[in-house]
Amino acid sequence: MELFESLVKKIKGKNKKIVFPEGNDVRVVKAAVRLAEDKLVSSLVLGTEDDVKRLAGISELPEGMSVIDVPSYPKDKFEEMVAAFVDRRKGKNTAEQARSMLKDVNYFGTMLVYLGVADGLVSGAVHPTGDTVRPALQIIKTKPGTTRTSGAFVMTRNDEKYLFADCAININPSEQELAEIAVESIQTARLFDIDPKVALLSFSTKGSAKSDEVTKVAKATALAKELAPNEQIDGELQFDAAFVESVAAKKAPDSKVAGKANVFVFPELQSGNIGYKIAQRFGGFEAVGPILQGLNKPISDLSRGANEDDVYKVAIITALQATL
Repeated sequence: MELFESLVKKIKGKNKKIVFPEGNDVRVVKAAVRLAEDKLVSSLVLGTEDDVKRLAGISELPEGMSVIDVPSYPKDKFEEMVAAFVDRRKGKNTAEQARSMLKDVNYFGTMLVYLGVADGLVSGAVHPTGDTVRPALQIIKTKPGTTRTSGAFVMTRNDEKYLFADCAININPSEQELAEIAVESIQTARLFDIDPKVALLSFSTKGSAKSDEVTKVAKATALAKELAPNEQIDGELQFDAAFVESVAAKKAPDSKVAGKANVFVFPELQSGNIGYKIAQRFGGFEAVGPILQGLNKPISDLSRGANEDDVYKVAIITALQATL
């Protein structure tokens, strides 16, 4: 079954509400309309109703779609949001600062998720990653036991499915953060019906090279195994040892993951970003994501190069995360 056919079946009838802060972008608006028309999610777009209709080329909003114009939001509801924001920030922002910050559509949209008005958020078609992630970290925050969010990509080609992480957020994660990324990636993999076999990648396999970078991955592997003792996790592994059974038999013969890995955790952002783009451009894989991991509620960050179909698919994933 094609990947998104299976995801659609999982969210159909769940009626999750996804907020789209970028209601001034044609890709976002058209995707939001399609999602509502297909009865996959309730679309909540931030913008003016006239702009949304004009961009979508429609005269009426479809059932299951609504629009909020942030500057026209009722004052009493806005002040309730301000108070909730100040309380959530625990003295880090005054009410005056909150009023200013909540005029930003990403902060406003994230507060809708925090307050339960929406189940998840999709942004980033217009805004840089920081503008999506910053409000999420300040308001939604990370799950207990997780110190960082991370960004994973599902890589698909025909019947093949793999997960790559972190390819979007953490420039140089620590041993602890790398271990957390590995464990969070297990949950993300299962969303896509991937039976996770996790390889923490390096330029060394089981001590074949010596350096601080190799030691970090080896220690992160040990920490990940402590955090998730019942999962299949191994490292440090070179990519060929993680993926090719004949190479694994020579380099890591005692590993239950080597040669069979389908979840690949990169040691830092540079290699992760390069790796997924090589697979995408040279290998013909479709890269779905980034999928933000480790947050209390689902917030998704689009690429600014995303097309309408990308927005549509990421919203489906966000709705799926909201069902957990």
